[in-house]
Amino acid sequence: MADSPTFPRPPDGEAPTVLVIGGGASGNAITILLRRAGVNVDLIEATPDWNATTGSGITLQGNALRVLRELGVWKQVEASGYAFGSLGVTAPDGTVLFVAEDIRTGGEDLPATLGMQRPQLQRILIDAVRASGAGIRLGTTAETLDQDADGVSVRFSDGTAGRYDLVIAADGLGSATRAAIGVTDKPEPTGMAIWRIAAPRPASVTRTDLAYGGPAYIAGYCPTGGDTLYAYLVEACRDRTAIDPAAYADEMRRLAQGYGGVWPEITAHITDPRKVNYTRFDRLLVEGSWHRGRVVLVGDAAHCCPPTLAQGAAMSLEDAVVLAELLSTGRDWGDELLQAYYDRRIPRVRTVVEASVQIGQWQLDGVRDADMAGLIGRTMTLLKERP
Repeated sequence: MADSPTFPRPPDGEAPTVLVIGGGASGNAITILLRRAGVNVDLIEATPDWNATTGSGITLQGNALRVLRELGVWKQVEASGYAFGSLGVTAPDGTVLFVAEDIRTGGEDLPATLGMQRPQLQRILIDAVRASGAGIRLGTTAETLDQDADGVSVRFSDGTAGRYDLVIAADGLGSATRAAIGVTDKPEPTGMAIWRIAAPRPASVTRTDLAYGGPAYIAGYCPTGGDTLYAYLVEACRDRTAIDPAAYADEMRRLAQGYGGVWPEITAHITDPRKVNYTRFDRLLVEGSWHRGRVVLVGDAAHCCPPTLAQGAAMSLEDAVVLAELLSTGRDWGDELLQAYYDRRIPRVRTVVEASVQIGQWQLDGVRDADMAGLIGRTMTLLKERP
């Protein structure tokens, strides 16, 4: 694939055309923002259901909420989720060791943290994408991308083709687009994995509580609504192929039985293996630039980190805001602008990725005197600044 050093915007009066590959958080967000700026956007998503039914819960901190407000969906998110402002640390038996106030990374006019069901957030974003007037094609992938001096020709999996001024790859951690444009970086396992499940919320659960130690490295839960939460257990990564999916509930319940407090109430609902998700922790940070010619990476296609800081979705959403802002400045959509996107994002994203990985590594190494609170505090303070 030939790289193009610059690609000017279309003539005055002619709206530019963009293809967004992937309908997750970053893909949906960039679509909404570019449509608002008058850009013609087509969004393709590989899954026929647009991932509207998968996932358990998600923790959104203030800087993520700030982006959701910019997208115009904050009121729906607020009504669907559960906002709180503190974090509890407990012993494995449930004894509360201390409670810390969360830093309001999105500003004082937004909650510090909000938990919600991941499918509900996806449905809210889907509704906003549909309302934006973007072209939407589900169950569709980009088979080939051919660049020249004037644009990108794309052939789709359904046999059709399109022509675009820019392609934005938001196709996630296993991005086929990343590989197709010659970016060789790949996700690397960090040595940990996580069990997740959605469950009813005990009335006493009004914030995230974390227990370090016990049968797992971390046992935690986050309220996601008036009567729901999601619970998670972090352990050393195992070979997923060696675990029978039919035994997922048994495996998670076995780990959960080592914890007290409200965990027995949660554990009673870990019965259906189809509702349990098991995922390894990965690390990815594409260095140098996040574009090749007219194709640019956003979100997990460019970077990912363990959820130890609950910043994965926030970083992806921030990518969309920064890229949309730059694409709306009237400057040529060339190497200089796309490199400016990378240069603006990389220090912040690197800080989050490295801190998230470090927190997990300290646990894997059994470091008892690690300055975890200090690292978290420094990172969250930095995130109060706008991206």
